[in-house]
Amino acid sequence: MEKDILIIGGGPSGLSTALHLVKLAPHLTDRILILEKEKYPRLKLCAGGLVLDAENILQALGLDASEVPHVDSETIHFDFAAKGLKIRVPKRHAIRVIRRDEFDHWLAKKTEERGVEIRQGVTVKKITPSEQGVLVETDQGNFNAAIVVGADGSNGMTRRSIFPKDPVYTARVLEVISPAYSPAHGNQEREHTAYFDFFPVPENIAGYVWDFPTQVHGIPMRCWGVYDTNLLADQKRPALKDPLAKEMQRLGFDLNAHEIKGHPIRWYSPQNKAAIPRVLLVGDAVGADVIFGEGISIALGYGNIAAREIVESLRRGEFSFRGYKRRLVRSGLGQTLFARWLVAQIIYTLKWRWFQFLLWRILQPVVIFVAWTFILNWSKKDLQH
Repeated sequence: MEKDILIIGGGPSGLSTALHLVKLAPHLTDRILILEKEKYPRLKLCAGGLVLDAENILQALGLDASEVPHVDSETIHFDFAAKGLKIRVPKRHAIRVIRRDEFDHWLAKKTEERGVEIRQGVTVKKITPSEQGVLVETDQGNFNAAIVVGADGSNGMTRRSIFPKDPVYTARVLEVISPAYSPAHGNQEREHTAYFDFFPVPENIAGYVWDFPTQVHGIPMRCWGVYDTNLLADQKRPALKDPLAKEMQRLGFDLNAHEIKGHPIRWYSPQNKAAIPRVLLVGDAVGADVIFGEGISIALGYGNIAAREIVESLRRGEFSFRGYKRRLVRSGLGQTLFARWLVAQIIYTLKWRWFQFLLWRILQPVVIFVAWTFILNWSKKDLQH
């Protein structure tokens, strides 16, 4: 089968690429095909936080994220050892928490409603670019495309095919779903609040423990987890689950009573490659946010940048994609990814307890200024074009 644009992966980055292509160049709609190896709704481990930038991008596409089952968190805490910085956003929620199986399924349906074909249950076996196009071999036959978009994640076939020796900067993550707080826990004030606590950093776990409100099939629950960038991987560290167990125990929960699931996150580094002729990467295949491992808004943002590059390449009839990395670096998305990479080198490698105490408890005005200036609100720049 031949298609002009073949998108491998039906997660937020691949679906966003398709949606932005339809928005920018509606005549391309029937020339796009998305291949997804699973069938919706498919399991995806992810804390599920939709930040303002994600909602801005969706709104610009004419989509309303409130249609997805969700829990709104009114406040976010950035703590060190249970005390620190509190963030509220005037007249709106601070973060909207969704379940990725429900969110991705909803976004896929919206993409299909706009005329884009999605084939589910298709496993890609091999990708072979050439000057004339790209041959994609799958368990359901071969596909020929003028352009391939690799949206199949950090360990996906696309990136491994075109950059087999590219270094992989990978964070490790554990995630747990528990019942919501009950009166016995005495923590009802935490019910609608999301927490990040950086107390594991002095123990050489360069990340944080989180505690979010969430829902599963409409039932209020809590999503817990621990995130480690691995920036201190050369140091002696406790087992990754230890700080999570400690935090849950402090709040009246037993980690061992719940199922623990783990997954890697490939994070963005300025050295990460993004394209070769006729093939470009989006989402985790290029890299997610390194500070928090936040990926949904980042994935949606990649789709916008990639679509613009593809439309311009089709207009020129030239598919080297030499300008894609430059376009990405100059975008609001690229600037926040670089800023987050740079900030992570500071806040996680200066691991001393006194520094973390200073950062999250004493220097709150500085942290807020840096966050609002360099970390958040990046989507506004990209949506102005």
